[in-house]
Amino acid sequence: MLFDRITIIGLGLIGGSLARALKRAALCKSITGYGRREAALRQAVEIGVIDYYSLDAREAVADADLVVLATPLSTTETLMRTIADALKPECIITDVGSAKGVVVAAARKALADRLAYFVPAHPVAGTEKSGVEASFAELFEKHIVIITPLAETGRSARDRVAAMWRGVGASVVDLEIGHHDEVLAATSHLPHVLVYTLIDCLARMQDKEEIFAYAAGGFADFTRVASSSPEMWRDICLANGASLLAVLDNFEQHLNGVREAIADADGDSLMKIFSRAKQARDMYTKTRGR
Repeated sequence: MLFDRITIIGLGLIGGSLARALKRAALCKSITGYGRREAALRQAVEIGVIDYYSLDAREAVADADLVVLATPLSTTETLMRTIADALKPECIITDVGSAKGVVVAAARKALADRLAYFVPAHPVAGTEKSGVEASFAELFEKHIVIITPLAETGRSARDRVAAMWRGVGASVVDLEIGHHDEVLAATSHLPHVLVYTLIDCLARMQDKEEIFAYAAGGFADFTRVASSSPEMWRDICLANGASLLAVLDNFEQHLNGVREAIADADGDSLMKIFSRAKQARDMYTKTRGR
């Protein structure tokens, strides 16, 4: 048993799936949930995702040995300030945010005297669905969880959080905070922005009904992530704006190169671009065993 009592703040896809996975692996004695909607919390108890719930954040964390923040990034600092002096002295705090710089900045303001027990983390896993009803215990299996420890983060706290993630089937790596945000801007945040923008563009065209009517399976696969939570992705874009803008600028240059090749009927350039892309994609899928 890794922890006695765990509190998960935010029981969406990630928070709910973590709760399910923790229970399946018997890594804690009980799980308390906190959120804004009582109906969703009650449902989580009824379907066995959590054991207890509270609509009061301070009450929810009062007896916890570990608190997991799994809410939109824009709520992080407010929640940290709310719960800070309600936590037990050695309670560990971690999170699941996709951008770490903003989370760490919030922690330095709201948890200044508890940074030894703060372990920033990011499970690189998810689906386009949201809500506790979309959660499932296997979500993190064979996925990476990135931990971005602060200089102040205690080794014991970091190792216990890492053990939790390994216990639910994930592998764990450590990255520096800024490097994490640069990498995720390219591999996760940029693709979501591109897909959201593409769908919005097509949906605003005059003949949009015909466009979507004739879209094939590849279109559905490519655009799947546009069904993700707009609130979550708005927060991620704003929280990781500097890194995202840098990679957007890079992508814009590449896109202009493709546009020029098409305008110039330059088949050789298109062939080189597409061939490099195919080789990179094939190597990616090979290394991931797909």
